[in-house]
Amino acid sequence: MSASTSDQDSHKALGIWEANATHWDEVVGHEGNHYWKKLQRPCLERLLARQLEPTDEPRRALELACGNGLCSRWLAGHGDAIGEVWATDGSLSMLDRARAYGSSGGRIVFRKMDVTKPEDFTELLEEAVAEAGFDIVLMNMALMDVSDLEPLAAALPKLLRRDGVPRSFSFVATVLHPVFMTSDYSRDLRYRFDAETGEQTLECGKTIFGYMDVPPVKSAIFSGHKTPFVRTIDRES
Repeated sequence: MSASTSDQDSHKALGIWEANATHWDEVVGHEGNHYWKKLQRPCLERLLARQLEPTDEPRRALELACGNGLCSRWLAGHGDAIGEVWATDGSLSMLDRARAYGSSGGRIVFRKMDVTKPEDFTELLEEAVAEAGFDIVLMNMALMDVSDLEPLAAALPKLLRRDGVPRSFSFVATVLHPVFMTSDYSRDLRYRFDAETGEQTLECGKTIFGYMDVPPVKSAIFSGHKTPFVRTIDRES
């Protein structure tokens, strides 16, 4: 992907999030929706179990693409493990929504940052180096919306803490398998009848037509919401 194409996709994606920030926040809310409570949060609790253990030296966390700040608030809620959380996003409207929920007693710092822009990492990297880095860098359900991952890949080794106990600091990114998000597919509904009981059951399925080479697409996650362009994360990504 050329630099100009990446910039165009990033601009379009952020524009869509700007336009849909209010609706997204209304659906997700302060405490998270059913999807967060039943799937995302339990997964993050497992992935970050070590980093969320109580400690005498509270850890520092950085969230990239924080949206309305749900994950940042969740991290800050572990006060015996996390002392400071930096909540960043490329959308000012999303950051406004996150700020509206408060800073969790001053433990959350908000900052606008586009992860596709190397220059946006500059100041953050300077401060990270000064503070010995972050113990946690989290990017929850956002990788598929990023048009260029190279700036993030280059910055990560400098953002993460470089001393301490091995495996006590982590970069965690979550994303649904591309078959559920970006593939060319159709949804299938099939009714089956039990000859003995006469009962009718409904079976739901999905037929995949394309998987490894699917162009960026738009789709609606919630009614009334159009998501940014997403990129297929294949086996070679």
